[in-house]
Amino acid sequence: MKNWNFLALCFMIIAFSSCISQKQITYFQSPVADSTALAEEITNKYVPIIQPNDLLSINVNSLNPEASSFFNPYAAADRVPTFQTVNGQVPVTAVVGYLVDTQGQVQLPLVGKIKVLGLTSAGAQELIQEKLKNFLKEPTVAVRFLNFKVSVLGEVTRPSMFSVPNEQMTLTEALSLAGDITIYGRRDNVMIIRETNGKREFGRVNMNQRDLFKSPFYYLHPNDVIYVEPGKARLAYADRFYTILPSIIGALSLIAVILRR
Repeated sequence: MKNWNFLALCFMIIAFSSCISQKQITYFQSPVADSTALAEEITNKYVPIIQPNDLLSINVNSLNPEASSFFNPYAAADRVPTFQTVNGQVPVTAVVGYLVDTQGQVQLPLVGKIKVLGLTSAGAQELIQEKLKNFLKEPTVAVRFLNFKVSVLGEVTRPSMFSVPNEQMTLTEALSLAGDITIYGRRDNVMIIRETNGKREFGRVNMNQRDLFKSPFYYLHPNDVIYVEPGKARLAYADRFYTILPSIIGALSLIAVILRR
């Protein structure tokens, strides 16, 4: 038994000998140590803009509920799930709503096509509400995005896709939902892949530094992909494990033979 314990201890020492410093895994570091509370103005907050192929929930109400229901064909099916979807998959109920066509328009019953391209959800609400005054008495409209989702991949605890019910998610929130970056993930070089107006951007954010909050990639956009690279410790561990695996198997076999005698 002592031989087995000694072998296990040796294996653990070898496996975890790659050193990861505290500085590499500490978030929001400041160049100067300062214990005073600081207040910074938020200047990079993101408000989603309607683009082609967006999926919208448009909920209509008025003084005549029966007449309003005619404009709500998706009312029972456009519920947005909580942040994390079941088994990491976006359920069918999250993808039913009004599709914005390639010209940036949505088509409502009776009203016809309404151009909402480039508007915020609040702006679309005002526009649609004005159009409905010809059909309803004192209409009110609620518009929200149904396809605001982000994906988190790489060295995180729970890689997955997450739906965003409130039209705003930050990089730190997305990583928290994914169970945080593992001890082996690179916090200093987190990649955000973003598609906007037919172009793909690749942003890099250093989670170790406090100035990440000023990055244009801190507030996430719909369909952003976050990728956390493995660090050198992970690669070194993998290489070392497969290098010493034959030796470990041989040692275990030898000890098994000795113990049987």
